[in-house]
Amino acid sequence: MAKRMLDCYASDFREFTKEDLLESILKSEGRVIACETIGTLQPMLGNVTNAEFAAAMGADILLLNMFDVMRPVIHGLPETEPENTVKLLKKLTGRPVGINLEPVEEGEEGETDPMWKMSPGRRATVENAKRAAEIGVDMILLTGNPGMGVSNPAIIETLKRFREAVGSQIVLAAGKMHAAGILSEAAENIMTKEDVKGFVGAGADIILLPAPGTVPGITVEYAREIVACAHSLGALTITAIGTSQEGADTDTIKRLALMCKMTGTDIHHLGDAGYGGMSLPENIFAYSTAVRGIRHTYHRMAASVER
Repeated sequence: MAKRMLDCYASDFREFTKEDLLESILKSEGRVIACETIGTLQPMLGNVTNAEFAAAMGADILLLNMFDVMRPVIHGLPETEPENTVKLLKKLTGRPVGINLEPVEEGEEGETDPMWKMSPGRRATVENAKRAAEIGVDMILLTGNPGMGVSNPAIIETLKRFREAVGSQIVLAAGKMHAAGILSEAAENIMTKEDVKGFVGAGADIILLPAPGTVPGITVEYAREIVACAHSLGALTITAIGTSQEGADTDTIKRLALMCKMTGTDIHHLGDAGYGGMSLPENIFAYSTAVRGIRHTYHRMAASVER
């Protein structure tokens, strides 16, 4: 039987199965923090990875954005073989690691900033999902970066393929933090109850939706209905701050945190757009203390990876 994530050490995470990880999150009752980082950008601390920095500030789960499974790059990581990149990061941080993959067919990317330009190893293909499992990834999140043109139907079709290929090994999460270039799926249409049913039916273990107050039209009441729908179907949820508000002031962050708590969500997500590459570190700390208090926050920050 898995311990609640609040009480877990690195040694617990190393032994976790997919089922253990999901159970551990559920038992924490809305007090799990996931932080997104970009390894291809210059780390905020120069020679220490943004993922390590996020872990040090209280993150329970590390989510790598723009991570190419065929050409892994995490700046600030000690030199290692490409296939050892994720495993080394897990060793240094003692945290479960997830990655984003994007269900976009080649040549169908929307208009987007050059920094989001797609690479083969970031596409949500079965080959990349299997590669992710091989290199030690614990969770795959099917989502879309700004302007990429990721649609909910594309996510559903990808989930079906991933469930068959890696569903027994890796936690499958799915959803969008913003419209991701599909204007017909903006505001309150980003995630509907029908989308939730489609995602869970296709194999999603966790449903991601925008945090209240981050996307126009996403209120606490609206998000609460989506979360309740996911829970009724046996899925967990992530409320995501993916609109660069992870770089807002700490008072705003604490308000967003408590609104997310009111939705009943299981995992609280902070994106990678502080100055660029990760959330502002003080916001990870502020968010964590708002949803689980200082004791659990310091416990996560202080526990050695040797435990």
